[in-house]
Amino acid sequence: MILPPAAPARQFDFERDIFSFANELVWEYRLDPATGSMMTRKNDPPPQYAHRCFVMVRSARQFFYHARFEGNQPPVAVDSYRQLIRQVVGRSPRQPSRESDKIVFPGCGSLRAFSRDQEALVKAECGGAWQSYALRSHWRMVFPISRRNQKNVSEQLLESFGQRTIPIVHLVRFPKLTINHGIVLFGHQETEAEMLFAAYDPNQPGRPTQLIYRRAEQTFHFPRNHYWGGGRVDVIEVFRDWIY
Repeated sequence: MILPPAAPARQFDFERDIFSFANELVWEYRLDPATGSMMTRKNDPPPQYAHRCFVMVRSARQFFYHARFEGNQPPVAVDSYRQLIRQVVGRSPRQPSRESDKIVFPGCGSLRAFSRDQEALVKAECGGAWQSYALRSHWRMVFPISRRNQKNVSEQLLESFGQRTIPIVHLVRFPKLTINHGIVLFGHQETEAEMLFAAYDPNQPGRPTQLIYRRAEQTFHFPRNHYWGGGRVDVIEVFRDWIY
């Protein structure tokens, strides 16, 4: 008998299911209040863990889909944790495991706690910066993205929530390079004018952010933060199927 696809047994929890550390930035960004544009200069000293936003959002979903943290069990050796991490990131970022098939991490109650206690190990095993550039979605962003397309994407995101998945989206303004970034969406609210998506941004793990879809404009907006001046973005859902 073929079993139906699994679905996550619980909702994504920002306090439990994200990494405790940030994707570091190569550039320091400063907003010019007179022009509204971002000025940049290289961070000094240079970051040690950068260009990994897509690695982090993919890995966060893999841990959510495939790992179970058991804080009431005794911890294991670092080499054992290393093998467990490799098993998780070796599984599909598109399809969740059944609860009975999840990989158990003893001695820690959540991904946030585990990544805090084993930060160097987690960073080393989740993937290199090159994996943020070897994405299928990068081919899509070089082609024009229409407002109809963005309306379809907003509907796809709602469909993903209906299936209890947590969408990963690629934020772009190509051919401009002002933003090329990945975030995880884990909740949504709707009004007559907007869809408000709660998001985990690996660049700022201290608090959730939002991605906003404005129906009348058929356009997504990402709010201002320490590396982005705020405004319109184009959105591509990634790790949705074999194409992306």
